[in-house]
Amino acid sequence: MSNLLTIHLASDHAGFAIKEAVKKWLGENEYTVVDHGAYTFNKKDDYPEFISKAAQEVSKNPKLNHAIIFGHSGQGEAICANRFPRVRAVVYYGMNESILTLSREHNDANILSLAGGFMFEDEACLATKIWLETKFNGEDRHIRRIAQIDDAHDTAPSKMIV
Repeated sequence: MSNLLTIHLASDHAGFAIKEAVKKWLGENEYTVVDHGAYTFNKKDDYPEFISKAAQEVSKNPKLNHAIIFGHSGQGEAICANRFPRVRAVVYYGMNESILTLSREHNDANILSLAGGFMFEDEACLATKIWLETKFNGEDRHIRRIAQIDDAHDTAPSKMIV
């Protein structure tokens, strides 16, 4: 399954083990992967250092770059990622897989933030599979709404400086 999409990964210590499992799954399924860290388990690391690198790559070219980011809840990681233009990061805790498909079909989400503290490695790999295999449906109403999000971001008074 060769894919033109590059998947950028990033995590802090709380998402490290699940990131490693998903990275292995992606490699086994022939995805191109770039790991932005953490590269080792360090209980004192801070997620913005790693998440901002992955989000910046998605922001540069969202058509060719997506990301999967990991933390305990995934919330802070998604907040950090969503500071970048053209990034649409969503959080997934497990349970209802419809959240994954809707995030892609309706919102063309390009970053998936997985809550490592709320799911097992096999759940994270399944979520990754579903999210990556689900395509944006391209309906006019969704295109219009995404454009409105991008316009609101472009006119926001402050932006993260990287």
